[in-house]
Amino acid sequence: MPILPLDTARTFVASIFTRHGASEQVARSVATALVGAEADGLKGHGLSRIPTYLGMLTSGKIDGKAVPTATRVRAATLMIDAMDGFAYPAVDLALAELPAIVRETGIAAAAITRSNHAGALGHHVERLADQGLIALFFANTPEAIAPAGGTKAVYGTNPIAFACPLPGRPAVVVDLALSTVARGNIVAANQKGEAIPEGWALDSDGNPTTDAAKALKGTMAPLGGAKGTTLALMVEVLAAALTGAHLSIEASSFLDEKGPPPGTGQTILAIDPAGFGHGHFGARMTALAGAIEAQAGARLPGQRRLALRTKVAKDGLNVPQDLVDRYGPLP
Repeated sequence: MPILPLDTARTFVASIFTRHGASEQVARSVATALVGAEADGLKGHGLSRIPTYLGMLTSGKIDGKAVPTATRVRAATLMIDAMDGFAYPAVDLALAELPAIVRETGIAAAAITRSNHAGALGHHVERLADQGLIALFFANTPEAIAPAGGTKAVYGTNPIAFACPLPGRPAVVVDLALSTVARGNIVAANQKGEAIPEGWALDSDGNPTTDAAKALKGTMAPLGGAKGTTLALMVEVLAAALTGAHLSIEASSFLDEKGPPPGTGQTILAIDPAGFGHGHFGARMTALAGAIEAQAGARLPGQRRLALRTKVAKDGLNVPQDLVDRYGPLP
């Protein structure tokens, strides 16, 4: 298994996408996202996505040359059309525009429509937190979770991410899907022919299953039971109804090249702590973090991710040999 410096890994992955028809700018954006997720141990949003992304790209389900557009609708709202391309360039555009807006308005939102799989959402909000902002990210995904009391999927796994700055330390980042696990974990297990733990998913007949292939044809178990389905409803409103994007029940799969573009949506909220008339946010966050970490065994979310990121930055990224064999050569 080749071990590559992160810059080399990004160059390699970007070259794969340009060779399959993506523009250089789009390829760099996608490669940065995939390699970043892989480095943080988020393999369901990492290099395992390359084959399915390429299937959508070569079939035309994703426009690899799409250039997203942004419209400032009101003082604190930004509307972004991803143009049926990859989500990452549209997210990049939102994150480039939001900081200046939120410094002016205190709170601002970017709504993204005609989008696609947005990967590790925590990475996106972390970029805003690194600029001193609090950030929330909501994304709807193709149908995967049944409503409470129902048996047919209506909601996607509909992930939520949150990040906020912590003085003198890396940002606090929370990233979770509203299924028991992210669907990407089941995708990765299916690609490897591995079983999944019981409690992750149901088969097409509504029975618990440990077979990843059957799970992908069934529904995901919601996080926290019925409470998870109500959160999924909230995300559906914020990410699809608010943005004018496809509902989860209308979106084609993120996992294959079949059908039209999924046309899902995302909403990013940014908050400037300095916009609330006091200067105590940093001290309050430091106190909160201290209260958590004072307890033996307790930790702030994201510590494992940061440790893996640091290790990979030093030692290099393991790139699966079959990926190199299929899409090489290496740079």
